[in-house]
Amino acid sequence: MNIIPLFSAVPLASAFLISLLGKRVKGFGDWLANLSAVFLTALSLFSIALVNNGPGSLVYKVGGWPPPLGICLVLDGISSFMLVTVNLIACLVMIYSISYMGRYTDKDKFYSLILLMLAGMNGVIISGDMFNLYVFLEIAAISSYSLVAFGTEQEELEASFKYMVMGTIASAFILLGIALLYARTSTLNMADISRVLAEGQPNKVIPFVSVLFLMGFGLKAALVPFHAWLPDAHPSAPAPISAMLSGVLIKTLGVYALIRIFFNVLGIRAEILSILMILGVVSMLVGVFLAIGQWDFKRLLAYHSISQVGYIFLGLGLGTPLGIAGGLFHLFNHSMFKSLLFLNSGAVDYAIGTRDLKRMGGLRERMPVTGNTSLVASMSIAGIPPFNGFWSKLIIILACLQAGHPVYAFFAVLGSILTLASFLKVQRYAFFGQLKQHLRAVVEVPLAMRAAMIAIAVICLAGGLLLLPGLRKVFLDAAAAALTSGTGYAQLVLGAQ
Repeated sequence: MNIIPLFSAVPLASAFLISLLGKRVKGFGDWLANLSAVFLTALSLFSIALVNNGPGSLVYKVGGWPPPLGICLVLDGISSFMLVTVNLIACLVMIYSISYMGRYTDKDKFYSLILLMLAGMNGVIISGDMFNLYVFLEIAAISSYSLVAFGTEQEELEASFKYMVMGTIASAFILLGIALLYARTSTLNMADISRVLAEGQPNKVIPFVSVLFLMGFGLKAALVPFHAWLPDAHPSAPAPISAMLSGVLIKTLGVYALIRIFFNVLGIRAEILSILMILGVVSMLVGVFLAIGQWDFKRLLAYHSISQVGYIFLGLGLGTPLGIAGGLFHLFNHSMFKSLLFLNSGAVDYAIGTRDLKRMGGLRERMPVTGNTSLVASMSIAGIPPFNGFWSKLIIILACLQAGHPVYAFFAVLGSILTLASFLKVQRYAFFGQLKQHLRAVVEVPLAMRAAMIAIAVICLAGGLLLLPGLRKVFLDAAAAALTSGTGYAQLVLGAQ
């Protein structure tokens, strides 16, 4: 249990040390940030073994005070699943940043901010009470506002301001929902809230709180119609931050927080599941239609984030074990291939200085690693076998059919076909075709950037192996079981005393 606080303590301490010593010791930021990320990734993988070989839920009591009297940190199947996803991407993004962020004026500030964001995301995942979930959410969000504006150009500052305004509105909805829940239950511990609600009479405040959380976390997850901030924020940020924002931040602050509260605290209801499915399908189609007409490489990817989050919510909204497993698997897969695509776009921008697809062409000849890894990621997001995106989309489609929703299954297939069309355009205009005259002197990006892209591409190729019975049981099934147990979460946490 004593390892649980390390997920937030290590990046917080590293951020402090880099801000203190980064300018005095050359290369200190690079080394400490990457060592911290590697350590957190290893710790996340170890947490899976702890959860699967233990009672299924580990509780760290801060100060020795048992829940619900004191603050508690909880590690269960869904927590360990999210920790692996977040910290694995963060580790590879840190490696990529060694070379990429060298073009910016203050790399140490970048590392401090991204480690603060990582501490906030890990804190949201392990938090066992509502107020601390909110505090960690704000740490991650405020760090991300600064990172979007890191280049300090007009575009970045404008996008960051818009993102901050929308994020603050989302946070206000969430905080109001927490306040109303506290007024109703007289406790902030999530397990205790679940227990009080289960034992008490139905109350009209709970549907209102559910709407507040749906709007607040929906904004954080960029679900349509709460998506307006994302197409500006993600393209404006440096490529490593775009990868973190789209790969894991919207999943942690939006998707994870929402499903944790709805499934394990408030108790999921059929009306909420229906809303999640409808919003998922709308996001899936609106995002891909908006993406098809884009010529800015990173803006196109940003719209596809909206679309792919729709798949995740469609699977989770089905509420069946197969649908939940498919939604979670797609969350993991999307974190991988979307992070890779944003790193690819950053590599192209690093090499040729533009994100305009019309000014590219034939880059695969001069940048083979970037071109080939981009092809892997494009086929993954389009759901082409045997890449990882195919397996998670297939599970979601089968779950729709199993649950008696063939229309939703059709829309999922249509979204995948349109996604393929969009990425065929990317491949045609950016990497294939004839090499343009002004690009003949282009060279491949530095080794650290290539290594990070190759590592994620390998995960995209091998992602289907997670469906093997042994791996699926300890990774996907354990995470899905934590959600399908519903308000049984309360007995697990309170029983850990």
